Amino acid sequence: MHISEGVLSPSILITGGVVAFAGTAIGLKKLDYDKVMNVSLLTSTFFVASLIHVPLGPGSIHLILGGLMGLLLGWICFPAILVALFLQMVFFQYGGLVVLGVNTATMALPAVICSYLFRPWFLQNGKKRQAAAFACGFLSVLLSSILMALALFSTDRGFLQASLLIIATQIPLMFIEGIITMFTISFLAKVQPEFLQIRAL
Repeated sequence: MHISEGVLSPSILITGGVVAFAGTAIGLKKLDYDKVMNVSLLTSTFFVASLIHVPLGPGSIHLILGGLMGLLLGWICFPAILVALFLQMVFFQYGGLVVLGVNTATMALPAVICSYLFRPWFLQNGKKRQAAAFACGFLSVLLSSILMALALFSTDRGFLQASLLIIATQIPLMFIEGIITMFTISFLAKVQPEFLQIRAL
């Protein structure tokens, strides 16, 4: 869900940059430096997972793992996603430096929102935690695609059709991310429950 350079208007770029900067500052402030290795592991997982692009319609789909990042990291997902996107930009020319803030905001902000929305269920065991994990994975992709579509549409209303197609093509990914997030959280809760305690809202 990378937006390329030369597409968005300056106002959208500035807004995305401000959101990414503020979110990263909050995330770094909340980061427990004893958990840096765990955060690095999730950052690398996001980095690798989002490298695999499947062309579809006017764009492509790829795993975001926003729901998983949000549940496990809270605000810390902002610096984690920022670092991963920066490395993707440097090594694989995905996105660009100018749109780094927007790309970070469109992926990290929904993750944080979902983390807050489903935190009460996530803190419980059993089916409620599984439901929270699935909903987080599903909704984070939905919100990310909506934010991306709004960024394009706000730049030029001629992007309306492309924006709608982008949201439509992400629908299968919403279910995939929901299932992946649910099974990952369930697995971690069984084999390494302390890993679920690295988040910091």
